[in-house]
Amino acid sequence: MTNVEKDDRQRHLPAGRKAQLAAYVTEAGQVTVSALAERFGVSIDTVRRDLDQLSADGVLVRTYGGAVSRSTITRTDRAVDQRLSIQEQEKEKIAALAASLVEDGSTIMINGGTTTLALARLLGQHRDLTVATNNLLVPAALPASAVRDIYVFGGAVRSLTLATIGPVSFRANGGADLDISCDLALIGVGAVAADAGYTTSNLAEAAMMQEMISRAARVAILADSSKFDRRLFAQVSELASADYLITDAMPGPELRDALEAGEVELITPPGAR
Repeated sequence: MTNVEKDDRQRHLPAGRKAQLAAYVTEAGQVTVSALAERFGVSIDTVRRDLDQLSADGVLVRTYGGAVSRSTITRTDRAVDQRLSIQEQEKEKIAALAASLVEDGSTIMINGGTTTLALARLLGQHRDLTVATNNLLVPAALPASAVRDIYVFGGAVRSLTLATIGPVSFRANGGADLDISCDLALIGVGAVAADAGYTTSNLAEAAMMQEMISRAARVAILADSSKFDRRLFAQVSELASADYLITDAMPGPELRDALEAGEVELITPPGAR
């Protein structure tokens, strides 16, 4: 039997197919269910089951209509339109939990990122909010009925992330910086680890997120479980600087113990494991 015939036979065996499928996703970076079904000669339902299992095993990350490799997830500088489709369901769950912390009539700060963008879209049941953000997509995403005032921090614009980079401040007509604060800062981060705390890939973004945290009475960190036990270039803060970590799944024992030691309340969806 030739190697080609062996490969063809193995492709139709579940274990062999899943291994080849996983390797293909890793090589391609991001693929759709329909493309995988055509390539491997199986039904769309079969591909979905395979992807669900591979995602549960931590081999790849399921997205709406397909999957992405974990190497793609860990690339630190992806355009915002690419990040919108990654961990989409997880981000929606996190956003809903974060929205429940927002009180009517309060002042909140929201940083750049797609999880915080999902949060902004879910604030329709709130009223009289003052929102300050460096996320250029947030003002349009906020339900008009929810907000009293919206402020966007100035500075340079990172076109890749559609967020501004600069001081967390506003100036009076005379040129002096106004002292500002908020009731709740909602901060999306790139990684969370027991030893490194909360980190992100860009130094200027880290500095801006640090300042948002310092100006908040309460701090909620938003991070899906694909960001656990990783460290990126720039530290935002230690774990204990946050009041809440909102995520879609329970972290491992080391991170969970570190959060408990830092008196950080872990907020997950009901039944999360």
